[in-house]
Amino acid sequence: MDKLDKDYGHLEIRLAELIKKKGLNRNRVATKAAMNWKQVDKYCDNDISRLDAFVLCKLCTVLECNIHDLLVFIPADKEHDI
Repeated sequence: MDKLDKDYGHLEIRLAELIKKKGLNRNRVATKAAMNWKQVDKYCDNDISRLDAFVLCKLCTVLECNIHDLLVFIPADKEHDI
């Protein structure tokens, strides 16, 4: 975890969990969302440095979920003062 994560927290993408919960697979989601499967894999693995709002909208539409189901804010440790 880098300094920014320690000071400000981070976002966790719950795409892999949602895909499993909906009984889908990554390839099916990529096809339905008109996305490259590699991009879906990166979102599933939380390997994204900058979120794309349009991609998030596509994923929420395909998975029939809300943004708060897909993204979770993990706050910074309470030990670190800003």
